[in-house]
Amino acid sequence: MKNILVLCTGNSCRSQLAEGYLRHFAQARANIYSAGIQTHGVNPRAIATMAEDGLDISQHTSNHINEYQGIPFDYVITVCDHAQENCPFFPAAAARFHQNFTDPAKVTGTETEIQAAFTQVRDQIKAYCHQFVAANLS
Repeated sequence: MKNILVLCTGNSCRSQLAEGYLRHFAQARANIYSAGIQTHGVNPRAIATMAEDGLDISQHTSNHINEYQGIPFDYVITVCDHAQENCPFFPAAAARFHQNFTDPAKVTGTETEIQAAFTQVRDQIKAYCHQFVAANLS
């Protein structure tokens, strides 16, 4: 079974969305983990936007990259430029993938505009994760 780590800055939003979709698409073909180079807690809007698509990530936790140093990862996916540039640890044997997604938690405006940003990023991450699983875990 493959081990996949999704890495972001605070493990609060984008990496949580990706963890949820990778778990959904990979099913029993991989162990999915997410972490940050910091921990900010799981963003409530990330939980809500995933629930709108039928996935429950309410039990996810925000974890620091150092918690996973003993796991032999096959793949490490960074979902923001900051994590890719500042991560202090990458497993040497892991294949690395990077896709920068806009941080919807930093969007300002009306509630409708903020929700639209979360939905847009969620849908982008969903498509990326579906393609990743099809290409790497089939």
